[in-house]
Order: sequence, then C-alpha cells, then structure tokens
Amino acid sequence: MDSKSFRRLLRKEQTPSEMRMWSILRNRKFGNYKFRRQHQIGKYIVDFYCHQLKLIVEIDGKIHNELGQSNYDFIRDEYLKSLGNYIVRYDNDTVYKWPENILADLEKVMKELNSKNQ
Repeated sequence: MDSKSFRRLLRKEQTPSEMRMWSILRNRKFGNYKFRRQHQIGKYIVDFYCHQLKLIVEIDGKIHNELGQSNYDFIRDEYLKSLGNYIVRYDNDTVYKWPENILADLEKVMKELNSKNQ
C-alpha cells in the first residue's frame, strides 16, 4: 500500500478521540489555524499538523506506553523536531473525556508558538 492510500485508510479508521479532535480543529475552527489530518512529514505520518505554527498534535493510545513503541516515538519525534516542528501528545482518554483541558493546553501552546513566529 502506498503512503497516500495508507493516509486515506487512517482517516477512515480514526479513533473516537481522533474524531473528536478533528471536529474541533477542522475548517479553521480553533484559533483560525488550518490543520491537516494524517499528514505526511518525511517518512512519518502525524495525526494533525498546522503548517503555519509547525505544530504537530498526536493523539496516543495505550500502545504508546510500551517500550518498543515509546522508543520508536522518541526517534520519530527527534526527527520531526529537527525539522523545526513542535510536538504535543495527548492521551486518547483525556481527549475523549476532558476535551476542555486539552483545548486549554493547546490554546496556550499555540499562543506561545505564534508569539515566537512573529
């Protein structure tokens, strides 16, 4: 499967938390910033990406707590950061149960990044 087909599959098979986050971020609803979902950067696909802020938002399930996955995430994050991106990670359960906490944190991060870029 090529990367474009794989990204399409990921968009079709979102977790409930990813669906909730996308409903907030899509169509410039949050801070009037454009986000892309399942966006490819290099060989990696990120959950949500705002090019203007170089902000990556990852929604993580329990698998990300496992040693092999956390090592992979570390290597991936280092690569993405080396390109000038800022990465925030939120837990699936927190996004789904307490989205207001995630949005408050994300708004703070976005303000900080916006002030750095000006």
